[in-house]
Amino acid sequence: MATSQVERFEELIMPHLDSAYTLACYLLRDEHDAQDVVQDAALRAYRYSDGFRDGDARAWFMAIVRNCCLTWQRRHRNDRMSVQLAEQHVSLVEESQSADALAIEGSDRAAINRAVASLPAEFREVIVLREVQGMPYAQISTVVGVPIGTVMSRLSRARRRLAVILGTSQEAS
Repeated sequence: MATSQVERFEELIMPHLDSAYTLACYLLRDEHDAQDVVQDAALRAYRYSDGFRDGDARAWFMAIVRNCCLTWQRRHRNDRMSVQLAEQHVSLVEESQSADALAIEGSDRAAINRAVASLPAEFREVIVLREVQGMPYAQISTVVGVPIGTVMSRLSRARRRLAVILGTSQEAS
């Protein structure tokens, strides 16, 4: 019986570990804390995988990761200051690009990471789930535990804030 639970866990959760880690990094702003939280979330998912009935395993696991992040933040609110995402989280670029193009792209990516990190948590999580993870609105709604309309509203507000922060806003202020 334990073997079937292990197989079920591997089938349900293992394909989503990278996505879970990315979400945790954005929410916690620290790669080591993200690793700890994803490990805790995976253990919780394993413990309760018998209770998971046919549904969206990715959304179910990402909701567990999100909840573990929120719990971690409450427990460690005053423990340490925020840490920027490590450069290793930035995807690799093609070698054929010139050194100048690489420098500009790295600078742009760092600015985007700083801008995303500056957003309030409710905006940061929906942006990461939609734009980084590519989740559809329905999955984000399940993960965050709010109606789809709220997800859409938060995404719109987050995008507007990012545009202002990054200086790409078309609004006349």
